[in-house]
Amino acid sequence: MNAIKIIAACAALAVAGAAAAQNAPGSPPQNVLQLSASGTVEVQQDLLSMTLGTTRDGADAGAVQSQVRSALDAALAEAKKDAQPGQLDVRTGNFNLSPRYSREGKITGWQGSAELILEGRDFTRITRAASRIGTLTVSNVGFALSREQRQKSEAEAQQQAIENFRRKADELTRGFGFSGYSLREVSVNASHGGPVQPRMMAAAAKSFSSDAPVPVEAGKTAVTVNVSGSVQLR
Repeated sequence: MNAIKIIAACAALAVAGAAAAQNAPGSPPQNVLQLSASGTVEVQQDLLSMTLGTTRDGADAGAVQSQVRSALDAALAEAKKDAQPGQLDVRTGNFNLSPRYSREGKITGWQGSAELILEGRDFTRITRAASRIGTLTVSNVGFALSREQRQKSEAEAQQQAIENFRRKADELTRGFGFSGYSLREVSVNASHGGPVQPRMMAAAAKSFSSDAPVPVEAGKTAVTVNVSGSVQLR
């Protein structure tokens, strides 16, 4: 009789120990579902960045540097005539002076280069200013989203992603035979599509009149927000 009581007591302790282990803080969570969803908004790029540059070569470093600086100063003076915050912002880019070497490792000359960057939302203002700069030439054109457009697009994509996350959680909860769920943790990340190849019309390779803007055409980009996390099924 005493042996039977001892065996029963041990069994009860074993069951209690298993239940305690399942609910212990360090034990793996039960009935937790991992899932993710996304929302995407396609939006027109509204920020133009145009880089103009020049290169000078010569035997004397000082003379080359002076030529590059003069070309840049003249371009700055011309571009600032149309500068307007947010619409046309003007800033300098790379300014470099480097030696050229012969096969024997001796300096044979110098090469200098400088860049001027025109950026903003007023495409016509920017391209017209670029066309009037005679000391530099257009070397690169890029498009992006302004801060306002990016924030607006991210908000729309985020709302889509959250709604998709909730819908997926509801469907999976019912599919697994549970009546509901509670949110455990969630992370939200935004990303933009790859850079769109800038477009310049064939005429852009030619000389421009002082009144004709450099022909450019912006494209669209995709703003995507990803929502991922886990829910507790109940």
